[in-house]
Amino acid sequence: MLGLKRHFKKIAITAFVGVALTAGAQTTYRLTVNGDRLLNAQNEPHNWLLMNGDYAATRYSRLTQINRDNVKDLRLVWAKALGGMQDVGPNGPQNEVNPLIDNGFMYTTDGWGTVYKIDARNPHKGEFVWICDPGVRRQGNTSMTRGIALWEDKVLANLPDGRVIAINRDNGEIIWDKAIATRNEFGLQEKFLTAPLVAEGKVLIQNGAGDGGTRGWVAALDVNTGNELWRWYVVPKPGDPGSETWKDKNEAWKTGGGGIWQTGSYDPVNKLYIFGTGNPYPIYDVQARPGDNLYTDSVVALDMNTGKPKWHFQYTPNDGWDYDENGIHMLYEANIDGKRQKVVGHFGRNGFYYTLDRATGKFIKGTQYVNDLNWTKGLNPTTGRPLEYDPKLDVQIYNREARALRGDGFKRACPTWHGGVAHQPTAYNPVKGIAYGVGTEGCFMQTGAEFKFGPKGPDRASAGARKYTSDLYYGAVTAFDTNNHKVLAKAVTEIEIRSGATVTAGGVLFTALQDGWVVAYNDETLEELWRFNVGTTLKGAPVTYAIGPKQYLAVQSGGRHLHPVKFDKLENSSYLFVFALN
Repeated sequence: MLGLKRHFKKIAITAFVGVALTAGAQTTYRLTVNGDRLLNAQNEPHNWLLMNGDYAATRYSRLTQINRDNVKDLRLVWAKALGGMQDVGPNGPQNEVNPLIDNGFMYTTDGWGTVYKIDARNPHKGEFVWICDPGVRRQGNTSMTRGIALWEDKVLANLPDGRVIAINRDNGEIIWDKAIATRNEFGLQEKFLTAPLVAEGKVLIQNGAGDGGTRGWVAALDVNTGNELWRWYVVPKPGDPGSETWKDKNEAWKTGGGGIWQTGSYDPVNKLYIFGTGNPYPIYDVQARPGDNLYTDSVVALDMNTGKPKWHFQYTPNDGWDYDENGIHMLYEANIDGKRQKVVGHFGRNGFYYTLDRATGKFIKGTQYVNDLNWTKGLNPTTGRPLEYDPKLDVQIYNREARALRGDGFKRACPTWHGGVAHQPTAYNPVKGIAYGVGTEGCFMQTGAEFKFGPKGPDRASAGARKYTSDLYYGAVTAFDTNNHKVLAKAVTEIEIRSGATVTAGGVLFTALQDGWVVAYNDETLEELWRFNVGTTLKGAPVTYAIGPKQYLAVQSGGRHLHPVKFDKLENSSYLFVFALN
């Protein structure tokens, strides 16, 4: 293992001139990622400053050099081996991450939390500037990462052992190191499964171990010190708003789930942090936790200054299918029913595409986007609730043929518990008004079983009484017209997609498949235009950037599906791959 801090190479960092290919003009930027630059990230298409592209989480690039006509000529120009392969288990290093790029320099991390700065200005190779290994203990922790953040002179990272660190961007030295995620009263470990987001001088972090029997939460840290400023729990304690929706007598709220798996969006006008929450816990026994179970399976908007909720919308009250809604919530404007509106758009794991008012969270419209959906007959056009939702019931039934309650044999539900789109990053083209989701098509079957509680909290072994199986599901790419609220096109892949999507002004949509393929599609028809196999598993979403006049595509490898269906003999690795035109 590397030492606590190891520096392979240090270089003098000076002002660097970047060229935005769409603007046609040369602009000089200082190498400080301040608030203005993040607010206007779309004006720097040669860079990729936030994990999901911008605060609106659109993953849209204005670059056009790589386009529909020439994308077939993309070739691999260099690759860089990263660490993170030690003691990773059968699923490999869970590198569901993409690099950040700032004026020719890359910043990324691996599953064990080692952070890398790479000089990518040479078109033929990348060179390490520094490597910072914070010394995460392998035993008892999980190799998992979904990214880092940049702010001024710092690189911010969440670690698998529950720490949050700030690293000096110039030399790789750790500036501050804070232990934030801990164990709850039952000894269950909180975990970071998201990249941090920095806005208004605050580092936003969240606990993702809802399925591990802990309460999901969001916390804000001071970016200069790491001191905690506020914290909000997804599952309310007795007496807090929403606690009346947990009607059990087992204190299920203490282990009530609501883990957060994906970084949220930021609305700078309303000063709102907007994010999705996970399923309630216990996951499948709805009778163990009667009630709607707020604020699980929801989108929540928190006041950036106070951490208080401003609004929420719950997608699947009293969920029993694992339809958590951790996925990306995109911020954009759309013409819906003849009215221009500032909205939140979301590919629901439950199979519907939702459009909500950005300032209030009020439901505007919902449309099925998966091929197979049977857990409900549809959505109430006014409230957005499932049509069968009954506020008088503590246990919601929805479609009894798809609902496995205690004592039931197998019931078939669609979509699968992996959803249409789970936590995989989605994309949005603001010029064409098209949203893109990558994920799964298919169904699953499960039996009903009682989840038991004891004096030491949940009896996790009792969950094993439930049986489940999957259809031979497949992957899908969906293009969704956000103005007319309808599916425009679908592309099918052999195995579900666990990476994410990026769309460009060149008319190309990029994604990556678990069996090693990097794929480009026509952004309107989803006709496949190009593919390249890197020979190892891919769960990181591609990103695009430019250095001088040349546009590049980057994707990071690491991690396979938790339940491999095919291609399970692929070797795992931790590599960064970079492509460009001939």
